[in-house]
Amino acid sequence: MYQCIIFDVDGTLIDTERVIIRALQRVLEKRGHRVEGQDLSFAVGIPGDASLSRLGVVDREASLREWNDHIQSLSGEIRLFDGIRDLIERLEEKGLKKGIVTSKTREELSDDFGPFGMMHYFPYRVCVDEVTFHKPHPEPLLRCLELASCAPEEALFVGDTIYDSECARDSGVDFALALWGVQQGMTIPSDIALIHPLDLLNLVEMPGLEHPAGKVEYK
Repeated sequence: MYQCIIFDVDGTLIDTERVIIRALQRVLEKRGHRVEGQDLSFAVGIPGDASLSRLGVVDREASLREWNDHIQSLSGEIRLFDGIRDLIERLEEKGLKKGIVTSKTREELSDDFGPFGMMHYFPYRVCVDEVTFHKPHPEPLLRCLELASCAPEEALFVGDTIYDSECARDSGVDFALALWGVQQGMTIPSDIALIHPLDLLNLVEMPGLEHPAGKVEYK
């Protein structure tokens, strides 16, 4: 049975994809580049500076500030995925350790996730500006395990991108794919595929038992 559940943020706890991409489009348009949203989907799940570098943006520091400002101007459109609050409260009742490993900076996490009033449920948090290497490198997840005093085999990492999957794999941690946050989820390797956040409760309430078909898929 898992003792610690660690979550990615964007696309897993909160629905931010459209906001992140629209804000990035504004930054690029100011610099004379029009890029379709589907061509910017890679920017969800990796640090902003890495995304700007991949796009060939030269003034990355200023662009990153503008990008974050645009995200904040659209923050009213950011929402918790349905079932997340109930899930986290249920995990809290069970006394399970909970953590966050994110490609957001500490400030971005506070700005985007803090308003939902759930930060206190996650005492073990590792942000991109607190590590040398970001996802898919295993360092952030291994750091979170260290903070939580948890062995890899006792933890489950829940995320929605290939970066999350590879980070978990290289950390020796089981990976649960959050299908509610991805467009082409079944192409991402995972140990467990979850359709709805509350399906995760099957893993902690009925360990070792058969799970409802279509709800929790073991691979």
